[in-house]
Amino acid sequence: MQRRCDRNRKRSKRRAIYCPVHGCYLNSVSQKYQIFADQPGQLQQRGMSRRNALILVANKTAVPIDGEWLEAFWCEHCQQKNWYHVRKSDGRTYELSLAPQQLWQQVTGVIDPQGNPSVGEFTRRHAKLVGFQGMKDFQFVV
Repeated sequence: MQRRCDRNRKRSKRRAIYCPVHGCYLNSVSQKYQIFADQPGQLQQRGMSRRNALILVANKTAVPIDGEWLEAFWCEHCQQKNWYHVRKSDGRTYELSLAPQQLWQQVTGVIDPQGNPSVGEFTRRHAKLVGFQGMKDFQFVV
């Protein structure tokens, strides 16, 4: 006869995601950001035939890639947050790698940690300032 507590264990378990450097458990500190492919080569890298990749990208603007996403995790050992490219291999195993720069262009709804490349350094610096200390950068001619 099964004990009652064994029967009620249908709740999902914690994801087994560990730090690739230290091996400690990683705590998620963001939502999952879905990765999209907008070029046939991105689908071919993941095992799709050239013909099918061309047809799929021609019919859709962006194709969601199943089992892959970007997510931020907190490592207790090094006390910092890192963004990782997560791949779900099978059932409950995951492959982690630091999120490369080019992958940020394939994700929607996330702010690039390097900032918007079209924004100038002056604008970026002044957006971080609080108060009116930014006035000293301007020279007024009387």
